[in-house]
Amino acid sequence: MNEKNGKETCPICGGTGWVIPDLPVGHPDYGKAVPCVCQIEKRRKKRLQELLRISNLGALARKTFENFDLNAPHLSPVQRENLKRVYEQAKAFAEDPHGWLVLLGDYGCGKTHLAAAIANHRIRKGYMVLFVVVPDLLDYLRSAYAPESPSTYDQRFEDVRTAPLLILDDLGTHNATSWAEEKLFQILNYRYNANLPTVITSNQWLESIPPRIRSRLMDSDVSTVAEIMAPDYRSRESSGVGIDMLPLLKEMTFETWDTRKNLKKEERENLAHALALAKKFAENPRGWLTFYGTYGCGKTHLAAAIANYRVQKGERVTFVVVADLLDYLRAAFAPNSPVTYDKRFDRIKRTDFLVLDDLGTQNATPWAREKLFQLLNYRYNASLPTVITTVHTPDELDPWLRTRLTDPGRGIIWGIIAPSYRHKRKRRRSA
Repeated sequence: MNEKNGKETCPICGGTGWVIPDLPVGHPDYGKAVPCVCQIEKRRKKRLQELLRISNLGALARKTFENFDLNAPHLSPVQRENLKRVYEQAKAFAEDPHGWLVLLGDYGCGKTHLAAAIANHRIRKGYMVLFVVVPDLLDYLRSAYAPESPSTYDQRFEDVRTAPLLILDDLGTHNATSWAEEKLFQILNYRYNANLPTVITSNQWLESIPPRIRSRLMDSDVSTVAEIMAPDYRSRESSGVGIDMLPLLKEMTFETWDTRKNLKKEERENLAHALALAKKFAENPRGWLTFYGTYGCGKTHLAAAIANYRVQKGERVTFVVVADLLDYLRAAFAPNSPVTYDKRFDRIKRTDFLVLDDLGTQNATPWAREKLFQLLNYRYNASLPTVITTVHTPDELDPWLRTRLTDPGRGIIWGIIAPSYRHKRKRRRSA
């Protein structure tokens, strides 16, 4: 740049911003002024500032890979290993962004931190990044229609869909109008076809995302899907479901199972068969496994042992007492609930592995029966691994449930005839 009146001026256009290209006579653009390269750079910087403004990364500027907590004490070994693996995937993407990275997980699990860390890493290296929460993005596009908007809708839409690196946070939290779904599809479809680096975070199941978008997220040639198993960092809950009882039942494993040699032969054999069924199901969970028997007979221990085994294998498991589950669902109707009923119910019914403890002890209101029917009917039709314990015999259960539990094509039901463990301990203390 040359100096003119104390200011730097462009040596090409002399500060006018326009140049006349050296073209042969007869050329269609002969003699026409065009913007100088200095103006093109100014426009690029202006667009960058605009993208950074809507990115709102100021609040997330402190989110880096260096301050991401991989060793939070509330994490299980499996959750910690899973988090480390996703962390390494995000870090590798930040170094060399190609294709798409899709980060899935419950609220507060760390996916936004990792997405922001990618953005901050690229920005520090001098690259342009657009980081935006999906509802904010849609508002940004809508506001272009306002008379006082500094830019047109077409300009904004083009800047978003062609951003060198686009990070969409919280896909699925927007108001799913036809217009919103159409705009998101247009943006993602363009980036998919152009193979532009894109990061997407969502707390939705992939099955809940519109099919047109889901098919692109799941294309392994373009997209890497990484699910974070860690629970909410803010609440420090043990799982994505706030009523999960499994952390309180860690000692209930196959290794700590009491064979109870003092039982009658028939009871011992019955209990040994129950243990064998539980171990087999834990190794290869297909369909349903139901244990029924008196209180304290060991059915909860077997269910927890199966669940703990699956957690060690890296599976997401939800272990809930049915009465607590229904209270948990009802609480979603409260005005101050952090999550809607639909999302809470959907998370339960779709969980990879579900254990329902003490089915039948809940208050059997019409609403409770309807919710349990919806939950179990979905898992029955989807053949999702489910373990159920109950004190009721099959004949005492609702017919709709009995037909599903006793369906040999879906699972196994086994009655434990052994007496209560607690009764045994009580006799020992009184002896």
